Amino acid sequence: MNRPLKILLTNDDGYKARGLHVLARIMEPFGEVTVVAPKYHQSAMGMAVSLGFKKLAYKELPEEGPGSWSYLDATPASCVKFGLEYKYPSRNPDVVVTGINHGSNSSTAANYSATLGSADEGALNGVRAIGVSIESFNQDADLSAIERWFPGIFRFLMDNWPEDHYGLIYNINFPKVPADEIRGIRFTRQGRGHWVREFQGWNIERLKNYFVHDGLDVPLIDPPLEEGETAFMMIGDFIDDEPETADADHRLNREGWITITPNNIDRTDFADLARLKALRPDGLPL
Repeated sequence: MNRPLKILLTNDDGYKARGLHVLARIMEPFGEVTVVAPKYHQSAMGMAVSLGFKKLAYKELPEEGPGSWSYLDATPASCVKFGLEYKYPSRNPDVVVTGINHGSNSSTAANYSATLGSADEGALNGVRAIGVSIESFNQDADLSAIERWFPGIFRFLMDNWPEDHYGLIYNINFPKVPADEIRGIRFTRQGRGHWVREFQGWNIERLKNYFVHDGLDVPLIDPPLEEGETAFMMIGDFIDDEPETADADHRLNREGWITITPNNIDRTDFADLARLKALRPDGLPL
């Protein structure tokens, strides 16, 4: 990197989230920071976009900084779309960086993550993209490890980004430990896991206690039920599908390592494509 960069930031915790403000300060020395973030919390939206059925409120935030700040009442991926279209005449920032997400996006959480979904939107448009998360949901989590180590990680990735990078994003997860307790940085793969007991009876007091305990500022939506309806909440327990495996991102995070996992928006399974072609080089007969 031998010139100032054009850097587009967003997140899924909303523009008020502390992680986003810390990320903006981290990125400021690298160039021109532009923030387009959701108005409200938007976890687990993946790469969802806000279609034309809803009026989308936009507001510039000159009191925020560093950089140019605004919010859009839309999904994180829509915020990236908006930023590319309205903040960059040629849709050409040098990089999209999303986060700092309060909550891990390792293992299969990556499949649901709006932090990574908004990075995917950048990659879909040919822009380099990086998602940054920390294991803790607490808005007051210790982010000192990210402040210390992410600038060097960012510089390394930008200096070594492959030329043919369509679809590539880097998913970076930090453990919830202070900077001095970080064991190191590992390149790794996405771990495997799933959730059980995901749908439980609606209990707003339990949810309030859960979110307050974790320091997560999430609006709880409690609309009245129509006749015949039953209320559930989605909360769940994570099951580790490879507890004996040492090289998965979520396992390494728990042991105090920073993990960097290359992801790609191209859903083609190239290994199986090669297997199928070997079985039937000319495809299946009609």
